[in-house]
Amino acid sequence: MTFNFLTVVIPARNEAENLNVLVREIGVALDGRRYEVLVVDDGSTDSTADVLARLASEGLPVRHVRHDRSAGQSAAIRSGVMAASGDLVVTIDGDGQNDPAFIPPLVAALEAAGPGTGIAAGQRTRRTDTRLKQLSSRFANNLRTAVLKDRTRDTGCGLKAMPTALFRRLPFFDGWHRYLPALVLREGYDVVHIDVADRKRRFGASNYGILDRGLRGILDLYGVWWLRKRCRVLPAVQEIALRD
Repeated sequence: MTFNFLTVVIPARNEAENLNVLVREIGVALDGRRYEVLVVDDGSTDSTADVLARLASEGLPVRHVRHDRSAGQSAAIRSGVMAASGDLVVTIDGDGQNDPAFIPPLVAALEAAGPGTGIAAGQRTRRTDTRLKQLSSRFANNLRTAVLKDRTRDTGCGLKAMPTALFRRLPFFDGWHRYLPALVLREGYDVVHIDVADRKRRFGASNYGILDRGLRGILDLYGVWWLRKRCRVLPAVQEIALRD
């Protein structure tokens, strides 16, 4: 299985300084491949538009999709997936903590796994977040794994790769980006993982914090559990020729 054109989706809110570095890093990482960078500006109030216009003027294949108001990370990812031109979508966080150097091995892992695998997910090592954020993430991951059996240690890593057609048919809800492996398993596909390095944020502060993942996450967890329980394996469909 080989993908011909990659769309790198970056959900971002007020990350102008980080985007100025990150988009260039993606260009280096994907040199020699056909790709586009699609930044979904989630209602930013900083100079994001100016930064992206400058990057485009330098010849980088960057597109700017903007929300008229902040709608959250899940909505931003969905907007990017729906607008993608590529046959493969790679997601990466806009804060620069995900290293784009891991995009090629992530894509390679998905291609090597074959058509029965629907997602390649990054798993962060040597976390650089605050102790509180690490503990909350560990608790959420352990609870999710126990309930959903999604075979994934760390769904909070922004680096993921998925065929565009599959991505578009997953059920959408606010918070879905934390449950992508479980939703892919629900569709009958497998999951493959690679370890990726976690970097410190260069500029600014987190725009999607711990409170975004609080009690609301428990409801999301129950919802995904329900979706998986109610799923049925669909039969293969074949049209029978009635005439030679």
